[in-house]
Order: sequence, then C-alpha cells, then structure tokens
Amino acid sequence: MIETTKAIVFSSLKYAEADLIVTCFTQKSGLKTYLLRGVLNSKKGKLKASYFLPLTQLEIVANHKNKGTLESIREAKVYHTYQTLHTNVVKSSLALFLAEMLKNSIKEEETNIRLFEYIEASLQWLDHHDNIANFHIHFLLKLTEHLGCYPDTSEIELPYFNLAEGQFQNEDISIYSEMSERVDDFKMFFGINFDNSSALKLTKKARLDVLNLVLEYYQLHLHGYKKPKSLAVLNQLFN
Repeated sequence: MIETTKAIVFSSLKYAEADLIVTCFTQKSGLKTYLLRGVLNSKKGKLKASYFLPLTQLEIVANHKNKGTLESIREAKVYHTYQTLHTNVVKSSLALFLAEMLKNSIKEEETNIRLFEYIEASLQWLDHHDNIANFHIHFLLKLTEHLGCYPDTSEIELPYFNLAEGQFQNEDISIYSEMSERVDDFKMFFGINFDNSSALKLTKKARLDVLNLVLEYYQLHLHGYKKPKSLAVLNQLFN
C-alpha cells in the first residue's frame, strides 16, 4: 500500500556500502522501519541522507506492505525545518538522547495520532526556546501518559513515591518506595507545561537525580527498556 504520511525519524543506521536502515514513527501507521538503498551515494535522488537525522520531521511517500519486513520510502521532504535543534550542541545532544529513548519506549505499529502530535509539538517547542535544561525530564514524564504508565498523582502530597506502583504513599512499604530530595523535586514537574518547567530552578546535581529517577521508572514499567547509550554525553553537557 502506497501511503503519504508525516514521520519523525528515531534512528538511522548505515547498512552495507551506501544503504540506510531508518526507523520512523509515522502519523498514520505507527512505528516503521525502512531500507533506503543507495541513499548515501545519492546526490540527485528524491531521498537525501540529511533528511534522516534524529527527530527530523518528514512527510514521506512510503510503500507499506505490513508484512513485518523492512519497508521502503519513495519520496521524502522536510515539512518542519528546525532552526536550532541540529545546530546547537546542547539541543543536538538532547535530540540524540530523546530519539534513543523514543525508539526504546515506543513499539506500536498502529495509528496513535495523540502520541504523534505530542512528540511533534514538543520538538517544535524545543527548537524555538533557549531555556531547555529541564525539557527532557518534563518530556519523558508527559510521554508516560501516552505509554500508559503515568504516575497516580491523586495523593501527591504524601512523602513516599513507589516507583514500581507509580503511586505516592504515606509509608515505606517496598524496596521501590523512596522519600528523598529527588522525589520532592520530581513532584514539581506535575501539572505544568514546558514554559513552566523551564522556570524550575534546579541545581545540576538535582536535575541529574530527577532524570535518573525517571529513567528508573521507565526501566520498571516498560518491557525491554534499554538504558540509552547517549545518556553519558548528555550528562557531560549538563554538568
């Protein structure tokens, strides 16, 4: 089936001499992986390797056979041109980290318009703003809404956070219950938008502690989750 759809690039991997294997999250068909033959040697073709940088927002014409094999892309064009995401060193490092997190977290090969629009709008916000030190934490927390594991905030005033249950509790009832400064800082990210989160004042250590809490939460709640390799680079930049 030939399908025209928006797509956000999650990863691209060189294959053989001049091919790319590209994973995208598409608006119409969820997660798809494509084999792009000869794209690294192509100078005049409809596909360019530069289109497939992490988190690039594309409109593609793709052949979706939906047989569990690698798909193909006939045409591609960038429908939202980033101004800073791929040129600012901090933002490009964030892009690598978030792309890796998204690829590790999203597995569904089905339409999810709300999830696509959340990722799309969030990345455009990141591209257009400068105060972004807390962006990745807030982005990953809000992403859990779409992944079906958003924490229960009905008793957020309680001191303990149970990472395994995703609940705030009054007592230390398991090895996953925690009362700490990072839990207190984590609470500040609930019920706000990106503009509000950029105003949160956290030390570098506190920010790293909250990020690690979020990543631990992902590990407990997402099957097959892998710690992102790009995390080390991100931590160096924010330190």
